[in-house]
Amino acid sequence: MSRSGVTVSSECVTAFEELKLRKSHQYIVYALGNNDTEIVIEAKGEPNERTSETNVLTANYEEFVKVLPPKDCRWIIYDFAYKEGDSEIVKNKIVFISWSPDNAPIRSKMTYSSSKDALRRAFNGVAAEIQGTDSSEVSYEALKDKVAKK
Repeated sequence: MSRSGVTVSSECVTAFEELKLRKSHQYIVYALGNNDTEIVIEAKGEPNERTSETNVLTANYEEFVKVLPPKDCRWIIYDFAYKEGDSEIVKNKIVFISWSPDNAPIRSKMTYSSSKDALRRAFNGVAAEIQGTDSSEVSYEALKDKVAKK
């Protein structure tokens, strides 16, 4: 349970484990449900093609960014695929994204912020955490810079 009294549904953890171990999803979008008392799954993305082509990796990610609500907060677990330098080897890191756009309602920002730790603690194996308030902070290149440093 978080400081805000929000709980994490068991399906949230199960879906995360499936993403992490079976690569069954590319991403999972979490939201507040049940009158803001529980964190639930809002959407799941199909797994990306496992390919070494950078343009495919960035195109898949750009499609994902379009599902982020422009005026409300969310949390996302993303199985982020990238290449370092001239390498043809595709690496994957699990990233936790806290999406809180500038024009989201203050109450939503406060509730999501105070509830984040409950969700984050439920996930073992997250390589990086990103706070995004606009699309530039969650761009493919911004995430790649963050995960490549780990």
